[in-house]
Amino acid sequence: MCSFTQEHQTLFIQDSQSYLPLSNLRDGDLILLLTPGIVPEASPPNSGPESPTRDPFEPLGKALARHHPWVRHVPYLPRNGITGTHVVHIRLAAVIIFVISGPPRHGQVSQVALADIMRSVCEQRPHIILARCDAQELGSLERSFPATIEVPSFTPLHMEAAADILFGKLRKPSPTVPMVQNLMLSPRAWPVEVWDGEHDASAVHDLWDQCFPEEFHLGRHQIESLLRRDGYAMHYVVREPRSSHIVGFCATYTTYADSGGERLLGSVAAILVHPSWRQRGVGLSLHNYAVRQLTKTRGVCRLQLGSTFPRLFYGMPVDSPWEDWFRRRGWMIKPLSTTPGTGQEVCDWFLRFTGWPATGLMLSCLTFRPCTMADFDMVLGLVEKESRSKDHVGWYDQYARLANTIHVQEVVIALDGGVVVAAALTYTKNTGSPATGDLPWASTIANDVGGVTCVCINDQLPRIANKRDAVMIRLLDSCIRALAEQGMNKLLIDAVKGGDEGFQSMGFQKWAKYRDIWRDV
Repeated sequence: MCSFTQEHQTLFIQDSQSYLPLSNLRDGDLILLLTPGIVPEASPPNSGPESPTRDPFEPLGKALARHHPWVRHVPYLPRNGITGTHVVHIRLAAVIIFVISGPPRHGQVSQVALADIMRSVCEQRPHIILARCDAQELGSLERSFPATIEVPSFTPLHMEAAADILFGKLRKPSPTVPMVQNLMLSPRAWPVEVWDGEHDASAVHDLWDQCFPEEFHLGRHQIESLLRRDGYAMHYVVREPRSSHIVGFCATYTTYADSGGERLLGSVAAILVHPSWRQRGVGLSLHNYAVRQLTKTRGVCRLQLGSTFPRLFYGMPVDSPWEDWFRRRGWMIKPLSTTPGTGQEVCDWFLRFTGWPATGLMLSCLTFRPCTMADFDMVLGLVEKESRSKDHVGWYDQYARLANTIHVQEVVIALDGGVVVAAALTYTKNTGSPATGDLPWASTIANDVGGVTCVCINDQLPRIANKRDAVMIRLLDSCIRALAEQGMNKLLIDAVKGGDEGFQSMGFQKWAKYRDIWRDV
């Protein structure tokens, strides 16, 4: 996207799907121009005489016809909406240009709402919004529509300028129209390609190191392992046109949301743009393409900013300079929010075993020990129930993958009279545990750091709910003992929501802070 301002008049362009210029139209391809059947508010002074009965959008139709003669101009009335007649015209057209004259007047239907209906009818046809407005008055046009041109007025000069932009024709500047060639200096959208794991791994690894601070650096083998997930991952790149060097990368995953195996979580796990290529539309092109692909994937019911498993980053790092950028892309981010998916803080906590105060803590009513094959069905039942009630997406899969393997014993459980009431999954480097492959950060900190993840406590039982903190402490104590027996001296527990005072009192320190950001599809 780009804009140019001259004497308080602005032309603004967004083209995230590379619809522009309209250079591929063939003879007979129809351009449908849908315009509101109302006279816009006052035109700027000195804009030339206009007949009161003349359609104010006629100059736009004529300007388009100078570039491509097959233009059909059809008005719409906000009070009547998009009718069956409009639907017929839309489906006969190769390109649809929908004009919005401004925010709704009292009692009128929003023209943006009608544009939404138009978009649903368009299917894969290019559709472009031409608006005389401030986008903030109408909600986020940038988020809702892939191609938008905003003009300061509907005078003939500005209509001609808009038509020139649509067809990529440059015009000489005039005293009343912004210089269109300035709008074309920076690319607004970039071709997005599928990542080639065989040839692009090294370039993506280099890009990763340039985009993240040292504590988040990963080895090339780790990067490749995290990215290569056949059937569950699809990643994208943008290349510099002349050299084909990768200047942008986006990692996406799909993960089963629960035990049903039908609902999927789509994750925009990371967007990387080379520092010298930022502010040029590379990130926007990757973001919009990835979101569109995930939304079209059958079964995806939720989109997450970040990833669950494999875990690159749980969400957007707290205090990221890109928060506003993602807000403009439609992600709800409210730093103090307690509403799920809108930016609640989630932390990874780090502990040195020498600072652990809970050794020897006992709960006489519960037994804590490693899981056995005989316990595992009960563990899966607990995880399934807790994941559903607490919206722990992807946790069931982490446990289910251990079935009938020696890694079952890496689960630490709490039993109440033979019934599993709590479970935690531990993992260490070089054991072959599936969790190690999905959660890289513990072993990245140091070789003697073990991990704990997916802690489930059945606090629906009153006798457990009343002792939840004590159960958590005793469960962690058992995990620490199990990890210490494997030579670990430190612990990382990931993706914890809340509990700051409790963890700090037990000697934990925050290692990373993220924002939990997602939206339903």
